[in-house]
Amino acid sequence: MNHDADLPLITCSCAFHARRRFAMTLAAAGASLAMPAWAREGVDVGSESRFTKLVSADQIEQAAAQQYAQMKQQAAQQRALGPDSHPQVVRLRAISQRIIPFSSEWNERASRWKWEVNLIGSKQINAFCMPGGKIAFYTGILEQLQLTDDEVAMVMGHEVAHALREHARERMGKNMATQGAIGLGAAILGLGSIGRSVADMGGQLLTLKFGREDESEADLVGMELAARAGYDPRAGVSLWNKMAQASKGAPPQFLSTHPSGPTRIRDIEANLPRVEGLYARAAKPPQRFEPPAKKP
Repeated sequence: MNHDADLPLITCSCAFHARRRFAMTLAAAGASLAMPAWAREGVDVGSESRFTKLVSADQIEQAAAQQYAQMKQQAAQQRALGPDSHPQVVRLRAISQRIIPFSSEWNERASRWKWEVNLIGSKQINAFCMPGGKIAFYTGILEQLQLTDDEVAMVMGHEVAHALREHARERMGKNMATQGAIGLGAAILGLGSIGRSVADMGGQLLTLKFGREDESEADLVGMELAARAGYDPRAGVSLWNKMAQASKGAPPQFLSTHPSGPTRIRDIEANLPRVEGLYARAAKPPQRFEPPAKKP
């Protein structure tokens, strides 16, 4: 028994101890405020950009959903939309179902998104996740790079991270601010020109190029998502080595919006210690899938 707990507290009201108690209170308050940042395990990428506030999340997600639906319709008409029974569709959806549960930690809206994962028959080495959780992989990235499940998870985590961190919304906000498309009143009230500008920019969502900072952020957040989902984060290194090999000659479409290079790999390697513990403790996938046969 801890008898000290039953003893009354004795306090002194002198000026010296009053100042000391005040200083200790401030220190404790500061420590409590700092604790969440210290206590969180994983990568640190800072807060979201203020430019995201210039564009309505609902509007950009609606625009993305419309464009994604059009893409699926066109692919279906060309018999290029992978059916639900396709082995690689099953594979992609199984991996996504392990990653998605960890997405709401990065964006509370993600728990309400209507996530979709589809496969498009195309030789392009490409994949993306549009705002609102609309994911697509092209057969080219799976076939030509012969991606393992861990590497697929890294690609998917990276693309999902762009959506969670709202990089498209940020980029559009910057464009609109630069072009003077919105005034302060419209930004506050969400009126008129915002809706028109988002609609006008909706067609850019598939080809939108992100900056180096966005790419680095997506690499790190994606690596954490994959690690929490039970996929080896070291696959980020092998993935980008494969991308570097694929970029020799005619660079793949993926690299036009996702620049590769030694710096990127070094950044991933430097941050691996932040997620290795998460991966070690994570439940591992009960099933592993093979990449599709590589076509000549």
